[in-house]
Amino acid sequence: MEDTALQAAEQLLGGLPPSPAVWCSGLRKRYGRRTAVDGVSFTVGRGEVVGLLGPNGAGKTSVIKMLLGLVRPDAGEVLLLGRPGRDPASRERVGYLPELFRYQPWLSAAEVLAVHVRLARASVPAEEQRQALALVGLADRAGDRVNGFSKGMQQRLGLAVALVARPELVVLDEPTSALDPLGRADVRDLVLSLKARGVAVLLNSHLIGEVERVCDRVVILDKGRVAASGSLAELLGQRELRLRLGAVNAAAEARLAATGSLHRSGDEFTVVLPAEDDGSTVPGLITDLVGLGVQVHAVEPGRISLEERLLGILRHEEEQR
Repeated sequence: MEDTALQAAEQLLGGLPPSPAVWCSGLRKRYGRRTAVDGVSFTVGRGEVVGLLGPNGAGKTSVIKMLLGLVRPDAGEVLLLGRPGRDPASRERVGYLPELFRYQPWLSAAEVLAVHVRLARASVPAEEQRQALALVGLADRAGDRVNGFSKGMQQRLGLAVALVARPELVVLDEPTSALDPLGRADVRDLVLSLKARGVAVLLNSHLIGEVERVCDRVVILDKGRVAASGSLAELLGQRELRLRLGAVNAAAEARLAATGSLHRSGDEFTVVLPAEDDGSTVPGLITDLVGLGVQVHAVEPGRISLEERLLGILRHEEEQR
């Protein structure tokens, strides 16, 4: 009877979707009188890339350290890959690149990887360790000592360490901070390849353009709280139309304003398109403008950038205080 019940429970659980790679609720942390993190909650799905954004001091690194058990939260709960964050086993399949790190300068790149494989108690063949170095562009420097590495090369080695033990979740804290443009492009491609393999990625970066290129969703922190979160489509849903026009009379300007929020600078006009636009708004607008005698020199579709959205959210939060 018990075996039958156990089999039924296993079948039921087996039919459920996998738990999120990261689940946290109500995280709080104070350092003395300063509240660093105040009620932060979010998730990272399996195979999803989530960006953690916010100004310096927003609490991003503190949140990451609480997720990984490096800092004990004053309140809140964490699950990593379905296990409680307080359980060391929850971090067995997690790769981590901290913002600040230093490896033993007398070790070679290959030896650094071997040490971390042993610390992770993982079984990773030497060939697979060499592949991890090749993945970050250090295949020909495997035998070189770390004390001869540039900051960018050490950053690449840190990425290899984060990836070597076949993680299901990778947490990257400022992974491109010491890299040149080519290195940043390599990291971007690497994150996208991890996503394609079903690996979840939590990315903390000040390079908003990189976040916009690789992330499915974004969590914006400000003063320790979640100021906004959502998919890029949700956060950047506002579409714009930029036009360069001549002979704009009062009737034409009123027609532009009737379409949506309007901004004018000389002969250049920016109109916010309605969210419910079915594709007919722009052709109808241009037809009406021409009918009103307006000379249409240029029409350019646009979308608010993540940087503009981030600044708008943070300024709004500041005004509310």
